Amino acid sequence: MSQPVDDLSQFDISKEEKDKLVAEVIRYVLFKTHHNSGCPIKREELTQLLTKNYRQRNLPTLVINEAIQKLSTIFGYEMRELQRSRPSSTNQGRFSQQSVAEAKSYVILSKLPSDVYKKYVEDDRTAPLTGFTFVVLSIVHISGGKTTEEDLWRHLRRMGLDEKNESHPVLGNIKQALETLVQQRYLQKDKVSGPEGHTLFYELAERALDAPVSDSIKAYISQIVNKEVGTADADD
Repeated sequence: MSQPVDDLSQFDISKEEKDKLVAEVIRYVLFKTHHNSGCPIKREELTQLLTKNYRQRNLPTLVINEAIQKLSTIFGYEMRELQRSRPSSTNQGRFSQQSVAEAKSYVILSKLPSDVYKKYVEDDRTAPLTGFTFVVLSIVHISGGKTTEEDLWRHLRRMGLDEKNESHPVLGNIKQALETLVQQRYLQKDKVSGPEGHTLFYELAERALDAPVSDSIKAYISQIVNKEVGTADADD
């Protein structure tokens, strides 16, 4: 039972100091998630927060792990770690120079059952963006996980979503809505040089590749396909 005390003794901080740091991480994560539309929080940010007044090398790991535990048991959130995915083309060399720690980030996911979350927590105002997210990710997914900017907008225009529309009645600026998915790490942009100049690609990023989201995308696509097959059979 003395293990926690031994753990703290190597950092030369008291339990009260450690608890204060854990609370600070929790506040930062919840505040940043709310104000940045759910954009992932870099581990590097949390490390800088914790090493501002403390220089112990392994202290951030101890504090972040306890914050993850408390977010789960007290707030009902999973603080899920994401590993930044590598671009599949020419920027790999630049990315490989980043450390693993810099590449890690976290997102907050509710652990409530989906029906309870939808009834008591979900904000109806975010539903259109959620729908837009699934449409875009599904297009990229069925394109093999990567598509050109031109092809993506071609598919979206067929649904009435034009990149020039800055005042969509529900989504507002369509181009900015797409950029939000990049900031939230559902997509990543990669500019590739070729004989005909630069081509911009959109590729599924770590948040879209994470199992819960990836499974939801596949279920969404399957639902659409089955619906279309059913409609075709009815017409026959």
